[in-house]
Amino acid sequence: MPGKVKGRKARWSVKPSDMANNTFNPIRAIVDSMKVKPNPDKTMISLSIGDPTVFGNLPTDPEVTQAMKDALDSGKYNGYAPSIGYLSSREEVASYYHCPEAPLEAKDVILTSGCSQAIELCLAVLANPGQNILVPRPGFSLYRTLAESMGIEVKLYNLLPEKSWEIDLKQLESLIDEKTACLIVNNPSNPCGSVFSRSHLQKILAVAARQCVPILADEIYGDMVFSGSKFEPLATLSSNVPILSCGGLAKRWLVPGWRLGWILIHDRRDIFGNEIRDGLVKLSQRILGPCTIVQGALKSILRRTPQEFYHDTLSFLKSNADLCYGALAAIPGLRPVRPSGAMYLMVRMRVAATWVEIEMEHFPEFENDVEFTERLVAEQSVHCLPATCFEYPNFFRVVITVPEVMMLEACSRIQEFCEQHYHCAEGSPEECDK
Repeated sequence: MPGKVKGRKARWSVKPSDMANNTFNPIRAIVDSMKVKPNPDKTMISLSIGDPTVFGNLPTDPEVTQAMKDALDSGKYNGYAPSIGYLSSREEVASYYHCPEAPLEAKDVILTSGCSQAIELCLAVLANPGQNILVPRPGFSLYRTLAESMGIEVKLYNLLPEKSWEIDLKQLESLIDEKTACLIVNNPSNPCGSVFSRSHLQKILAVAARQCVPILADEIYGDMVFSGSKFEPLATLSSNVPILSCGGLAKRWLVPGWRLGWILIHDRRDIFGNEIRDGLVKLSQRILGPCTIVQGALKSILRRTPQEFYHDTLSFLKSNADLCYGALAAIPGLRPVRPSGAMYLMVRMRVAATWVEIEMEHFPEFENDVEFTERLVAEQSVHCLPATCFEYPNFFRVVITVPEVMMLEACSRIQEFCEQHYHCAEGSPEECDK
């Protein structure tokens, strides 16, 4: 008879791991639970997906596409690359982002499978199970998804819509304790479309320096700012605070499916030292790096993409943002927050990606932003993400990458929806006169 394994009863018992059970994506949970069907008489308009390629109106530049073709045709990039990326590709990224205030060399760059993996590696190298990280509210839901799957606690610091989504610095600092492993700063912001000023970034850095907390800077939308605003890379403003800056090709070059991101290690005081650098290398070896063909194209992408491409993309996004903001600001019960960059606008609903606040007291038949956006789909076939997905109820997010004609139609439908469901609240005659 075959021998039995000592101490083990022979029976099937296959269960998911704690990591799998602890992995939770709030966007998927909320969106997938929406059973509502769109109005069959109206074409669906999705303002919910942060993918600029969906509608075909924002193609990448021909130089970017040609760089990929050339890399593929060369036959040089079909094998494995080092887990942190080809040295030549890392040199190109270092050169592209190097500046006197924040110098970079190839050893300071780790290439990743998209910016999402860059964030995952940074969290994994900085925090242990039982420690905590500081995450913006509203903020990108992936931070929580990744952290909690690793047993890391998430503490939420507030962004203030009345101050163009600046951080509540006093509340932020009150969250820090001996178990705080890092502070995540997302600038420009998803989902808010906000861009922090230099002075505000300096105040954030002062908190981090005072409390000796390293920063994970999510700068995937870096340089995607509208006229009148300026993107300041966080690392250029401090030599004291160690910073892991995450970025990639996805948004600025409009190729999110190509999955190439990077981590820039800024550590001029040698606070991270070799341990954090070595830790990132070890973690990168789990999947052996991003697509080699994209790495092979990176030199040409960074050097040959014309400035007109960046300018035209931002001009389109700003035009759509202004159009959307103006249309929604005129609707009773909604209060959009004007964006300064990225691809979003937030709208406040007085129920009650631009953020829009819903003034819920004016929409008494809806309990919350999830119900509001569900009914918007059912009646008008317009899909916006409820900001509960970003831990900020009574707002919804609008993606501003859709073609202008679709944006106009979507805003018209949102206006019709709000006019049908809006109710005057006592004590607010100015709204009723709109």
